[in-house]
Amino acid sequence: MSKLNTNSNAYIIIYSTVLVVIVAFLLAFVSSSLKDKQEANVKLDKEKQVLNSLNLRDKSDTEAHALYEKIVKFDEKQNIFVCTLENGDVKYVFPLKGMGLWGGISGYIALDADMNTVYGAYFNHESETAGLGAEIKDNQAWQEKFIGKKVFDGNHNVALSVVKNVEQPEYQVDCVTGATLTSNGVSEMLQKGFAQYAETLKAEEWERTVEDRSEPNADGEYNE
Repeated sequence: MSKLNTNSNAYIIIYSTVLVVIVAFLLAFVSSSLKDKQEANVKLDKEKQVLNSLNLRDKSDTEAHALYEKIVKFDEKQNIFVCTLENGDVKYVFPLKGMGLWGGISGYIALDADMNTVYGAYFNHESETAGLGAEIKDNQAWQEKFIGKKVFDGNHNVALSVVKNVEQPEYQVDCVTGATLTSNGVSEMLQKGFAQYAETLKAEEWERTVEDRSEPNADGEYNE
């Protein structure tokens, strides 16, 4: 019986092919096994971001999920989160997406029942520079500067913005120090995002009572 020639081209090709198939199978198996856990982690992270915008921070995973399930309902039609706090107050969280200096940014802005006054804000990013643009996520004090600001002016135009020199404190927030371009991205995200919501929501939608807005009907949907 001839000895197997491990230096032959045929052997090398077959060996490489078998190895690639085995590795691919193992990677697919691991990916499939972790899929549910990965999806759960993404869902939990989103829940925490919504809670952060409601000034409900620093919760454990278990606490955050339980609290989210208790106080947050997602209105799919309007793409907003309707949140009934434990004291009975109702807040509305608006998800926003935009572009920073190096990649995507996102945010959740919680508004009071008047649908105009900012109750809380939380921002996230994909690849902004640590200590600079990344401060939109890491700097809680900066996020808290949005509290009490108005989103819309008297003509219902979007007025909330991030600027280098605040001239209208009712609507404007100082940009992050050393991160002008990222701050500009946040401002553009706020402007475009809320402009879209203003077009989507009917005029009477802004005047609805808290009771009408906060409770779904028998079909689990929110009233028109």
